[in-house]
Amino acid sequence: MSDALKHECGIAHIRLLKPLDYYKEKYGTAFYGVNKMYLMMEKQHNRGQDGAGFASIKLNTIPGERYISRVRSNQAQPIQDIFEQINQRINEEIKANPEYADDTDLQKRHIPYLGEVFLGHVRYGTFGKNSIESVHPFLRQNNWMHRNLIVAGNFNMTNVNKLFNNLVELGQHPKERADTVTVMEKIGHFLDSEVRKLYKKLKKDGYSKVEASPVIAEKLNVAKILKKSSKNWDGGYAMAGLIGHGDSFVLRDPAGIRPAYYYKDDEVVVVASERPVIQTVFNVDFEDVHELPPGNAIITKKNGNVSIKEIIEPLERKACSFERIYFSRGSDAEIYEERKMLGRLLMPEVLKSIKHDTLKTVFSFIPNTAETSFYGMVEAAQDELNKQKNEAILEEKETLTDARLQEILSHRLRTEKIAIKDVKLRTFITEDSSRDDLVAHVYDVTYGVVKPDDNLVIIDDSIVRGTTLKKSIIKMMDRLKPKKIIVVSSAPQIRYPDCYGIDMARLEDLVAFRAALELLRDNGKYEIVEEVYRKCKDQVDLEDREVQNFVKEIYDPFTDEQISAKISELLCDDDVNAEVQVIYQSVENLHKACPKNLGDWYFTGDYPTAGGNRVVNRAFMNFFEGKKDRAY
Repeated sequence: MSDALKHECGIAHIRLLKPLDYYKEKYGTAFYGVNKMYLMMEKQHNRGQDGAGFASIKLNTIPGERYISRVRSNQAQPIQDIFEQINQRINEEIKANPEYADDTDLQKRHIPYLGEVFLGHVRYGTFGKNSIESVHPFLRQNNWMHRNLIVAGNFNMTNVNKLFNNLVELGQHPKERADTVTVMEKIGHFLDSEVRKLYKKLKKDGYSKVEASPVIAEKLNVAKILKKSSKNWDGGYAMAGLIGHGDSFVLRDPAGIRPAYYYKDDEVVVVASERPVIQTVFNVDFEDVHELPPGNAIITKKNGNVSIKEIIEPLERKACSFERIYFSRGSDAEIYEERKMLGRLLMPEVLKSIKHDTLKTVFSFIPNTAETSFYGMVEAAQDELNKQKNEAILEEKETLTDARLQEILSHRLRTEKIAIKDVKLRTFITEDSSRDDLVAHVYDVTYGVVKPDDNLVIIDDSIVRGTTLKKSIIKMMDRLKPKKIIVVSSAPQIRYPDCYGIDMARLEDLVAFRAALELLRDNGKYEIVEEVYRKCKDQVDLEDREVQNFVKEIYDPFTDEQISAKISELLCDDDVNAEVQVIYQSVENLHKACPKNLGDWYFTGDYPTAGGNRVVNRAFMNFFEGKKDRAY
């Protein structure tokens, strides 16, 4: 992606189902779970670079022994940092106590981070905070083992204020309004309540406090706690949690917005945000890794029983299509084919733009996430070239010479790596003029492969703000002196903010929105902007389910092609000599390529939860009022 759109959070959860001696015997180390957690987190590093955290729980410890360990980092390489800390601590303990080296029981009793239940998180903070206090997992501590709660998630809630007020009504005093805190405290409240109820009943039945503890662990109804806790949540989430005595869960939102996959055998239960992570780390087949159904939780009890429970009635499935376009690793078998199809489906519009002249066209891509879509586009272009060859042969079959046949057959598709990203450069200066100059040099170009009368087709996976295209890529491409530059987006026009985890919060940052405003001005229809503002403001006091997305009216007067043409103008400075055209994927073709992930609210404005419409209206009001505040 050319724009600096950061990634989403990722979760990793492992529950070992055998005693640690088993892994020592079979795999040569009792630290099997810790090692696998490192791999799972590194394999999801693409999802977040702001911070990382790790937590573990030891099962069946005796009072006085530490059973919860947690380490977090917001350093430049956070995953490496936390595992260096873990490794250092383990080595120090074994060096100071050599008897621990081959004794699994002693290791478990005395070495931190070793356990049977693990939770990891890689973070991208959508609210821009990167203090260590903002890094997951979060820990809610209590002297009652059952009331300790560790939570980490990939999520954003649209109704944080409502959730905060709910906690206040329950008598709590939350320390801040962040959705992570409100979610954890809500789960914690109902966890406390359920433990109290169980103890009260057991006490009535004659159990002492000591006798009641293991029974509470056995009888604690995690699904019931989650149902009560999530009742008013509005957002996209894959929420993972560990309870002090050893129960664990991962809950997915009812629209399936955020991804979650799981694998289970007789040794482990594994959950992650991406399927290929589990496939690679545990060497299992595609068919062995399952998608957690929307609205469901995978719950593992302390005794190792695993169940999938419906917690919230599923809504219409609206799994995030951006996962398929950009966020998730392209090594997933389905995602790889979907990205290729996105490129292939764009080819008819590209051919129209180049007037089917494949011989005088160079095809390339924006590194590195658009590479797979590029392969799909090239396959479709090759099909077109083969068709042209066949037609030429048929047209000339009466006079065709061997030399002419060889000439026709020798035509090759011209594919080149034109844009080269200089990973060493960082736009570390925020002052505009200095920063613009740095942005302009983030990409290098390959000289000598584009001729002055060539078309240059370059595919990007999506165009959000268009800043890097305007300030760097198009200008760099223009230095090659092509006749025409066609920038192709494998995603449709991004018109609306996301409120479920992606950092696309401000409407005025979106180049499609700016293009629509320019078209309104050009056509004498700018009064629509004030009308939309008034309609949005009139809905402020309505319930979420009654709120409509009136921002759609900004785009309604224009076709997709008109907005694309205006975007082409906005991205092209006067000093660019080549003709520039931007071609976007259609929403229809997006759904054709990604039939299982139909979440498209950033393109269509059709939000899958009631809170989404409130967020987009708030974003528009912020724009109109000149506020830089976030809409959620």
